Amino acid sequence: MDPSAYRCLQPGVSINIPRSNGAVHGATIKTVNLEKMTVSVEWTEDQSVKGKEVDIDDVVAINPELFRTPVAADGKESFPIQDNVTTKRQNRRTTISKIPARREGLRFQSSKMSVIAESQNRPFENEMEIESPPSVPTRSHSALPVVRARSRTSYSSDKCNLQPNGNEMTEEPPQSLRIVSAAIQARRKSNIVKEMEKMKSKREEKRAQFTEIRNRRAQEFDSSCPNWDFARMVKEYRATLNFQSISMNDPIEEHRICVCVRKRPLNKQELAKKECDIITVVSKNSILVHEPKVKVDLTRYLENQPFRFDFSFDEKASNEMVYRFTARPLVQTIFEGGKATCFAYGQTGSGKTHTMGGDFSGKVQKASKGIYAFASQDVFLLLNQTRYKSQDLEVYVTFFEIYNGKLFDLLNKKAKLRVLEDGKQQVQVVGLQEMRVNCAEDVIRMIEVGSACRTSGQTFANSSSSRSHACFQIILRRKGKLHGKFSLVDLAGNERGADTSSADRQTRMEAAEINKSLLALKECIRALGQNKQHTPFRESKLTQVLRDSFIGANSRTCMIAMISPGMNSCEYSLNTLRYADRVKELPHNGTARETQNSMETENEELEASEEESDNLHELSEDELSPHLSSFREAVTRIRELEEKAVEELKEVREKMNDCNYLLDIAEQPEYDLEAFVYQAQSFINEGSKSFLSLKDTLEELTLVMQVEEQASKHLNKRQFQHPPNC
Repeated sequence: MDPSAYRCLQPGVSINIPRSNGAVHGATIKTVNLEKMTVSVEWTEDQSVKGKEVDIDDVVAINPELFRTPVAADGKESFPIQDNVTTKRQNRRTTISKIPARREGLRFQSSKMSVIAESQNRPFENEMEIESPPSVPTRSHSALPVVRARSRTSYSSDKCNLQPNGNEMTEEPPQSLRIVSAAIQARRKSNIVKEMEKMKSKREEKRAQFTEIRNRRAQEFDSSCPNWDFARMVKEYRATLNFQSISMNDPIEEHRICVCVRKRPLNKQELAKKECDIITVVSKNSILVHEPKVKVDLTRYLENQPFRFDFSFDEKASNEMVYRFTARPLVQTIFEGGKATCFAYGQTGSGKTHTMGGDFSGKVQKASKGIYAFASQDVFLLLNQTRYKSQDLEVYVTFFEIYNGKLFDLLNKKAKLRVLEDGKQQVQVVGLQEMRVNCAEDVIRMIEVGSACRTSGQTFANSSSSRSHACFQIILRRKGKLHGKFSLVDLAGNERGADTSSADRQTRMEAAEINKSLLALKECIRALGQNKQHTPFRESKLTQVLRDSFIGANSRTCMIAMISPGMNSCEYSLNTLRYADRVKELPHNGTARETQNSMETENEELEASEEESDNLHELSEDELSPHLSSFREAVTRIRELEEKAVEELKEVREKMNDCNYLLDIAEQPEYDLEAFVYQAQSFINEGSKSFLSLKDTLEELTLVMQVEEQASKHLNKRQFQHPPNC
């Protein structure tokens, strides 16, 4: 249609527009956009002004009377004046409208459908005609039918009256307008369907591209590896790093509390399973854990978690290198009259016993290649120097283990030891034998004897795992008096409670005692490093025995955190690193000297926040699992009742000696019968008290064991309902 045909669409002109529900109501034109072929309209509804944008083609279909072309006397086309449009329209019954050609086939069809529907509707035969004047120009250069339509005021016969304000129709529109609205809605719905089909096709294309990329990447790696995509991401990330590994030529920094981490290589089992290595040692201080993650849409990605320690050793580091930076600086301390302690901490199967005791050749351990042997060799080297040779120092060694809260002497056929405090509140290990040694070879023989007696058991990660804390001590004495002590401790492997809740009672008791002692050890080291007034030594037998090694101005401590590199051990490695990080918190950037200064200046601020977070963690844990609290209380009570029952049984045994004494008296040819009866009655009275007390203790112990059994079952059930990775 010629653009001049749309001159009737001017701001202020009243027109009919379709609603989304198929009805038609009046509105006023505000603006006209011939480029987009749309008009903006407004109307009043419920005392509020509303507006929207309508296609001109829809306006033409519903308002054909606006596009009439009256012929003037001179034979030229003329258009109505805008101000008189409404008045003239109300005075006419019918008008001849030129319907512009459609730019789209769908719009043309909707307009044509309305014309056909009107022509077929019998009640309107006298008011609408279809003509085909050839003089009407269109954009398609073809003549379109001209519709002779009624004005809006003539809709009263079809129950389509207007409200008094003329803006909204109160009755149903005529059939022609309903058909037009239905066609408009069908056109809109078809557009939505087309858009949805486009979106669906795009999704399918993206999935196909992703599958093709995944298959192509899988060809670059071992397709039999179950986690090749994570291995690829780790490899790509490592390609962006600048590695600066520690070397034997690096300087040794001295720390009062030194925390290090060592990564072992993948073992045979992990290599057979083709596990992915997710641990990266970036520099001598920094380490990264590439934790595998999966999004809700199953997209896999890595969460790279950094940790910073005093020293970091990769899988290529030897025991000798680890010893040079960790335990060797502590040897000098004991010759100066101080005390030093070195711990190896980590999960089961992470290489603690390998680091402390020596390399393994099959099932045979070479004690000469461990930190125990390296420390003893340096002790005798220093002992032969001139400045220490004149001090008449003697070297002794002890080797004991702490299993289930009990001490056993590994150099004396695992004799049970007792831990007591003397009058000076000094902890004494009663019955522990100190063996004097004259050379490093004697020390190695002692290590081999003690290691062979150490308690071990089977765990989820290791078929022969150390289930006790092994403490090897090198003691310097001068004329029988203690001069210095170096304690080297191979800690038992830490485990989650969820991994042992389904095991037998013995394994559960072991794990509970191990975790309790490790927690107490961490708190003691942190308290010493932050110069706290209270140090919780009494929380476990481990910290109680090593109490004298921590206190004193000339005391130093080193902890070596051992981690496994396999992806299946990711959660355990993270727990180990977080534990070591809490022992001595270091920032991710800055030197060790800056770290120490920052720790000293922020101690007071950190203490309050950390203690509060610890309390909140314990509270939330108990709230989430009340059975966990019952389990812990039951384990503690079992330990107490067990010791009580043993002591009472010893008393009963002593009473049995009195019984033998009475029998010996009765065997004599002449004995005092009255004295015999009196002593027998006293034996019965005292013995009955001991037996009744032992009976009550055993009954209470049985009940507590039942409580522990039920609590462990609930914990195991909760583990299956809420897996650790959920």
